[in-house]
Amino acid sequence: MDMSKYREMFLSETREHLAGMARRLVDLEKAPDDREVIDTLFREAHSVKGMAASMGYQRMAGLAHALEDLLDGFRGDGEVPATAIDRLLAGCDLLEGLLEDIAAERPERSIDAFLQNPAGEEEIPPAEAIPTGEEIEVLELEPVAETIPLELTVEIADHAPAPAARALLVLRELERFGELLEQWPSQEELFKGGVVRHLRVRLESSCERSEIEAALLAMSDLAGVRWGEDSEDEALPRRRREDSERTVRVRTELLDRFINLTGELMTTRSMLQSAQKRRSWQDLGEGLDQLSLLVNNLHHKVLEVRMMPVSSITGRLPRLVRDQARKTGKKVDLQIHGDEVELDRAILEELADPLVHLLRNAVDHGIDREGVIAVRAWRERDLVLVEVADNGRGIDPRQIRDKALAKGLINASQARAMGDRDLLGLICLPGFSTADQVTETSGRGVGMDVVKAAVENLGGVLDILSAPGEGTRMLLKLPVSVAIIQILLVACAGQTVALPITRVHRTLEVSREQLQSSGRQLVLPLDDEIVPLLSLRKLLKLPNRPFAGSVPLVITELRGRRVGLVVDRLVGQNQVFVKSLGFPLDRLPGVTGASILGDGQVVFLIDPQGLLDAAGQAA
Repeated sequence: MDMSKYREMFLSETREHLAGMARRLVDLEKAPDDREVIDTLFREAHSVKGMAASMGYQRMAGLAHALEDLLDGFRGDGEVPATAIDRLLAGCDLLEGLLEDIAAERPERSIDAFLQNPAGEEEIPPAEAIPTGEEIEVLELEPVAETIPLELTVEIADHAPAPAARALLVLRELERFGELLEQWPSQEELFKGGVVRHLRVRLESSCERSEIEAALLAMSDLAGVRWGEDSEDEALPRRRREDSERTVRVRTELLDRFINLTGELMTTRSMLQSAQKRRSWQDLGEGLDQLSLLVNNLHHKVLEVRMMPVSSITGRLPRLVRDQARKTGKKVDLQIHGDEVELDRAILEELADPLVHLLRNAVDHGIDREGVIAVRAWRERDLVLVEVADNGRGIDPRQIRDKALAKGLINASQARAMGDRDLLGLICLPGFSTADQVTETSGRGVGMDVVKAAVENLGGVLDILSAPGEGTRMLLKLPVSVAIIQILLVACAGQTVALPITRVHRTLEVSREQLQSSGRQLVLPLDDEIVPLLSLRKLLKLPNRPFAGSVPLVITELRGRRVGLVVDRLVGQNQVFVKSLGFPLDRLPGVTGASILGDGQVVFLIDPQGLLDAAGQAA
């Protein structure tokens, strides 16, 4: 019997059960005598045991059975002690590790140590076994592990929607194991975005290869890891997950709708064929109208299949915050609201790691000793907004300015022109760090460059709102889908190009007299800020022209501050299906995709930051 389809179902459902167990164990820590939570945990462990046993995964079934027995002892009266909760959490982690081993088709890790002492009790040796002072033997200390250079190639999966951001996250993960000696592509190239399929790294580390590889293979959107200079010939990439696992469960009700839509489309096709034969133009027009309605309906249903609730990635957050708070000796209350809001699966998968970065930063550097972190998600038209807010110490923009000046990231003239919002955006610049911890922003730059790159590669925007003593809000504005997005069309030298509407702050037309000069740079005073202007013609390497009459502008954000893109004409907004570019067009800097408009015109979707990096200078 073909067990592959049952295997996929097992992996999906077990992940849900384990996520539920992790959430409820954190709840149990807050209320250790909650009978309902204990009973629910018992049922979750029982379900995992039954599913694993039915699939023949006896090691996982045995571990789940041990957790079930441990929980069963507390189903009567009394509280669950903290040591037992810690042990249950450790068992849950071990179950997740076993599941990843099964998914990657690699040997399952050992659970013997856990099973020998499932309750986590310390073994006290009998008195006679304790040696006297005369019997104590001086043991020779083991030598400290020697660091050695390792060479590895990490393969980014073909289906990864933001491969450059994924490569940056891999580098962050590798830094935990040692010092990065060399890498290709460089971080500067990765920040430009584009398609990255291989990341080559030389790493000096004292850790075992297996430990490093296990951590990498636990990340999403990686195809494999190879070791050594000639690894291409030595071994095939070890696959983390089969392509067939990239599946979603579809409700029967939705499948029925697809069947009905297919039937209606076939009927409409027959109507159109009949109208064509009879040359009945009225019937042909009515048939085309009906076809348009059906295609729109089909489009929405297909998108609905790809949609998943935010809860699919927030399930592990309570455990993450709990562990991080315990490490730092803090008391943190995590609140999650709106996790029923749905997003495209591809966006959710890329959002998980940035969300973890933001929460770790909030616990480590936002909260002092005790506080609240709130994760909220809500829908606004064609956008989903995800906010991570804390009521901690906040960030002082002036201290960010001083640090950026000291590091040479900005000059004095730029600092004077930047408002608080622009200054807060500087923490997302590569190289910005406050590792000396002398400011209130200590650590906020760690990982924030990666977070911003990941969000922008998804067509989103990251906003930072904070003030000293008032907490910090990290607001992520994301498109609902990576395929169907809202765009702004602009004309430039006879060409029409598109920008994601999520990257557009506002559009306006100003007179030539409103513009000012700052050295060789044209600027516009706007909302108590000085906004520099860039010519889109120059960025696209198209013939320049002098301004005539009013100047159309698109206000966007580049390198953490607002800028105005000068265009020839604002054409309007549209909703389009974006297609990725194949070779060699995928090598074009600043071009992220293409779409076909209703009149058959092909337009390119542009990324102004990528264009600016490629041009090397502003207008």
